[in-house]
Amino acid sequence: MAIAVKKLGHDEQVGLVAHLDELRTRIIVSLLVVVAAFAVCLWQNHALLHLVNKPLASQTQKQVRAGHGPLGATYVNQQNTRAVAVQLAHLVTVLERPGSGASAATIVSLRAISPPLRGAITRLSAPPQGDKPVTLGIGEPFTTTIGITLLLALILSLPVILYQLYAFLVPALNPEQQKITRPMLLAVPGLFVAGILFGYFVVLPAAIRFFENFNSSQFNVLVQASQYYHFAAMTVLAMGLLFQVPVAILLAIRAEVVTARQLRHNRRYAVLACVAIAALLPGDAITMLLETVPLYLLFEASLIFAAITEHRRARAKARSLR
Repeated sequence: MAIAVKKLGHDEQVGLVAHLDELRTRIIVSLLVVVAAFAVCLWQNHALLHLVNKPLASQTQKQVRAGHGPLGATYVNQQNTRAVAVQLAHLVTVLERPGSGASAATIVSLRAISPPLRGAITRLSAPPQGDKPVTLGIGEPFTTTIGITLLLALILSLPVILYQLYAFLVPALNPEQQKITRPMLLAVPGLFVAGILFGYFVVLPAAIRFFENFNSSQFNVLVQASQYYHFAAMTVLAMGLLFQVPVAILLAIRAEVVTARQLRHNRRYAVLACVAIAALLPGDAITMLLETVPLYLLFEASLIFAAITEHRRARAKARSLR
């Protein structure tokens, strides 16, 4: 069954049933896109989970190398065993040499021991484990995989969902309003993706580093999969939403709720707001600075676009009065 969405014009008069039919069709299209994205994400769930686990891996391995927690204790024992194995391998090498004084039978026995001993040293030289979150229930690997896959599918489907929403609402706007809102709505997915990337590469690693190092000497830290994925998702999604500030400011200026001049005059409050948001996010002073600067740059970019918007509006009004 083919699904066709009829695009309505601003001046086109249709009944309630036609609007409901269009809404139903657009919802079906959005759901089909989500299902397709979910299928692709589920197919590539190992790669996606590795991607989500990557910020956790480096910090957790640092904790393990430092000997913190049960995994750290296991790693310390592993390294101690490796040191003994290396010394034993060196002793075997010395005794294998001609003229070492060992009997022929002993040398034959030592040569049989050497390959397994070298293999054991190689295995004990592996990097520390603990780069994956743990699961506590028998069904948790399945439910956690499905949950994170669905979340990523929704994120990937967001541009299509937003387009369907915009296409449904756009007939209610006149051509001038459509011209004004289209660039801002097109900026929403781009800013959202930028916020997601900023959250993933800057905020999430800083948050993991802060929480895993906080009072870690008093706890055996094991990261549970479901809690970690929920925390990671909320962190990056929050940054994706925070990066919508320019759109919100431009919409407020379009609605004449505030002016660019008022925003410039109260710039110091915007700086305080950016600092407060960065302070609420986990991390150290350096991370706080890295989080504050992009937020403030977004605010300044909003002021530039707001000034351009007001200038165009003033010229349009001047032309209409001639």
